Amino acid sequence: MPQHRSVKRVMLKPYKHWVGDGFNVYPVFADLAFKDELSPLLMFDYAEPKQFGSKLGQPRGVGQHPHRGFETVTIAFQGEVEHRDNKGNKGIIGPGDVQWMTAGRGIVHEEYHSPKFTKEGGTFEMCQLWVNLPKKHKMTKPRYQPILNEQIPSVPLPLGAPEEEQLGHVRLIAGDFADAKGKAKTYSPVNMWDVILPHAGAEVEIPYPSDHNCIVFVRRGGVEIMSGEEGKGKTSKLGPQDVALMHLDGSDSLKVRVDRPDTSIMILGGEPLNEPIAAQGPFVMNTFDEIRKAMTDYRAGKF
Repeated sequence: MPQHRSVKRVMLKPYKHWVGDGFNVYPVFADLAFKDELSPLLMFDYAEPKQFGSKLGQPRGVGQHPHRGFETVTIAFQGEVEHRDNKGNKGIIGPGDVQWMTAGRGIVHEEYHSPKFTKEGGTFEMCQLWVNLPKKHKMTKPRYQPILNEQIPSVPLPLGAPEEEQLGHVRLIAGDFADAKGKAKTYSPVNMWDVILPHAGAEVEIPYPSDHNCIVFVRRGGVEIMSGEEGKGKTSKLGPQDVALMHLDGSDSLKVRVDRPDTSIMILGGEPLNEPIAAQGPFVMNTFDEIRKAMTDYRAGKF
């Protein structure tokens, strides 16, 4: 009898706060941020759909700031985000697009609403995740990966089902799923799946690596996570912006029941790094001596 992943902890929707003046976000991981239980993920901010008026004047967002020792992943669902950094990279992403930035040994960047969105306004929805780098790659050369919506594989659920029997699909940003592979190049195994489940009442089984940490986040709608043999164990209900941390229990699948139509969830995680995490402000290293060195290097203009 197949055994499905069980829920270790449910974290309900947290309070929002502003990042700069352009991103009103939920700190999804709350007190678990920067903890081993989420490795290799570190932090997750989600900005729910928010209406911005036209003619905002100056673009809204976050001005120049440094990073070292990890990667930032920005996913645009609605609206547009513009990125610029001191390595000469720049780009604008729109609905469905992704920016995957490797800070590595040091980068200075800025993130704003795009000029077009600033002028015209509209609905803005995005998220940003921080992904830790393994110790041996902390000081790697910075890298920028723009991943457009049309480059992201889409895998039907259940696997192999004909079109008329499909219950949803997985947009594969990073990691492997069935015979597909996400376009993002990563320094350790990372799963970043955008899962669309349109049919209320559907029960969907989703394969997942048994040795990877796993987090389920509800972007919109609602699901019930069904654990145990054949999904007949304890269930956990999640609504919008709720998150479940799953047990690392050797099970190789998730089972969810879709509670509401047009549900969208994210399944996130990866292979645990099992390395010390030292985090302060925009730097994530393995020791606080390395954090102090990052601060010194930044002030000395070495980024």
